[in-house]
Amino acid sequence: MKITPGCLLSLALFTGACAIDTDLDATDPAPGDTAEVTQAVATTAFTTTYTGQGSGSSSCGTTFNITGQEPTTGTGFPVFLYMIGTSESSTNASATAAVASMASRGFVAGSVAYNSGSFSGCGTISGKARCIFNGASSTSAISRLCARAKADCSKGVVVGGFSQGAVIATLARNFDSRVQAAWGMGDGVRYSIFNLTSCMANGNRSLPSSRLRAVDGERDQFIGPNAGNVRSQFQTLTGLSCGTSTSCLQANGSGWLIVTNGQVGDGSADHCYMRRTGDCGGSQNSLDATWQTGTAPWTMNANLDWLASFTTQP
Repeated sequence: MKITPGCLLSLALFTGACAIDTDLDATDPAPGDTAEVTQAVATTAFTTTYTGQGSGSSSCGTTFNITGQEPTTGTGFPVFLYMIGTSESSTNASATAAVASMASRGFVAGSVAYNSGSFSGCGTISGKARCIFNGASSTSAISRLCARAKADCSKGVVVGGFSQGAVIATLARNFDSRVQAAWGMGDGVRYSIFNLTSCMANGNRSLPSSRLRAVDGERDQFIGPNAGNVRSQFQTLTGLSCGTSTSCLQANGSGWLIVTNGQVGDGSADHCYMRRTGDCGGSQNSLDATWQTGTAPWTMNANLDWLASFTTQP
């Protein structure tokens, strides 16, 4: 990614002309070290709406909420969208934490509700992604956020999500070329009986794997249930093979990571590894402490820093 000189990633609110390279390729240099960036931007909460795909419909005619935060002062900020997992609340703890953390980095950030009550195949999930990310529609989620007074989507749009939301995030660039990078927790190409290879595999979507970071637990009960199966799915998803390793991150931070049982507090790195209790049976509002505040590559802040490195600040 090429950034105009003087526009390196920082939370200092300086002024000047910044340009972002929308030509996504594997030759982009590695992002700068963002681990020491001070996250001190004051933020304000907001709620807005967009029209998405309703249950049993292929049209974008149902109203859903976007729950967001943005810097209290200043304008011209890049945008972050987070998509929840199946049956999750758009204000669950992991979504809220990601949105708050990105807003504090200098983003207009929103957690996007959608018809998340059921999982399905490529056609249906792509339809949900289209309604969220159709930049040609003024009522899509991306258009509503980009139209906010503090937003400037020419500075870059980055996305993240969990489970079904990770699939939607990975497909986002199919519908809007402003999407620069995606982080998917529990991302994959096959969920139980649903085979998404035709739309999710490396080369079958607009987002190149050099702009995708996929993370999942070694005991994921939907795309696992063991590290070998998760690794196989990640290889199909990204086209990257790293033997029996649990990390296949590339020079620019893209690639995949498998969270091990010993890295999470409850000792079970399942599909919901970011929660405090295992097997996705615990509260959506109880987070694994290391995921929330740690610095390892699989944790929230490390992945948000990676996303932020593909955007520019005002």
